[in-house]
Amino acid sequence: MRESELGVEERAHTERVRERIAAEIDAAGGWIGFDRYMEIALYAPGLGYYSAGAHKLGPGGDFTTAPEVSRLFGGCVARQCAEILTALGRGSILEIGAGSGRLAADILSRLDGLGCVPERYFVLEISADLRERQRRHITAAVPRLARRVVWLDAPPDVAFDGIVLANEVLDALPVTRFRWHPPGSEEGYDERCEEVGVARDGRRLEWAPREGSEVLAAECARLEAAGGGWQAGYTSEYCERLAAWTAAVTESHRAGLALWMDYGLPRRHYYFPERRDGTLICHFRQRAIADPFVAPGLQDITAWVDFTRLAQASAACGYALAGYTTQAHFLAGLSIDAEMHQLAAEDPSRFARLATEARTLMLPGEMGERFKAMAWMRGMDLPLPAFRVQDLRHTL
Repeated sequence: MRESELGVEERAHTERVRERIAAEIDAAGGWIGFDRYMEIALYAPGLGYYSAGAHKLGPGGDFTTAPEVSRLFGGCVARQCAEILTALGRGSILEIGAGSGRLAADILSRLDGLGCVPERYFVLEISADLRERQRRHITAAVPRLARRVVWLDAPPDVAFDGIVLANEVLDALPVTRFRWHPPGSEEGYDERCEEVGVARDGRRLEWAPREGSEVLAAECARLEAAGGGWQAGYTSEYCERLAAWTAAVTESHRAGLALWMDYGLPRRHYYFPERRDGTLICHFRQRAIADPFVAPGLQDITAWVDFTRLAQASAACGYALAGYTTQAHFLAGLSIDAEMHQLAAEDPSRFARLATEARTLMLPGEMGERFKAMAWMRGMDLPLPAFRVQDLRHTL
């Protein structure tokens, strides 16, 4: 992407974001960690990608999520939610980062059909723009149930039973970037790890490595041992904030299911030697862009999820890991074929369209293998149909 592709207002916006980042770099003595850069570019009030008003999701946006592809996704998730709500004797749902609101509307609609509507559907959303879009979509799609939806600025401060879920949220948590050098790779150096942060050269933002802390060096050693055989200059990332974030968003969840869906890998696959540049990627107008410094504030910045780290975070929060599988097997376990028949309602042409959507959700070359689902349980224990076809917990 070139800035010449941007409109006048877009160029003005990204320049304001760049100035905000430059001021942060100057105040910090000329360097900030990439996690801080990512936090500003994505979440700075009124400036960051998720805080400003750009069209992000679906056709005409920057990327497409599973709920934007098909109502089949939300229908299948609702099937799993219904089992938990029934076992609990009702309860509520907390969705973190509800995007366009499509997933919430699809889940509520399907739960209504299953006779299992939650007491409340909480939406934790920090973006005022997205919150308004969610409100409009949910009100139009499920007007009778819209009153059950409650928007939150922070996790609930009152304990609740039910389901916590997040679809494509964890990939946007700020990450620390590092570069690893094995012993003997440079004359006079033992094993060392650099933190790759951000500096500026005039108006231009650029990568800037510095010697890593003891904490970073220890983390690199653990990750290298998991992946094995890194060569000099191996660069990747990890989400240092994941454990604290997970604890914060689930603190009030008393009993039920926590369900995370995102693209990612178990640690030993994430840190393969061949993946020597990490997984960091940006999205702008349905294009993948490698450079996170192009048009800050206008492009999404993501990194794949280390599901081993997520499993460790769940255990630290007192959850029991209840399942981990690919999106394809997750949807198969939740009877996506039955959902297709239910939505098609004897209409052959609609069934054909749903079949095409299901292929996008499930084929390995589309979303089926890259995306994973992970379930944790607290205060209850029952088998989950979402993981009956395949359970990959042993890979973690």
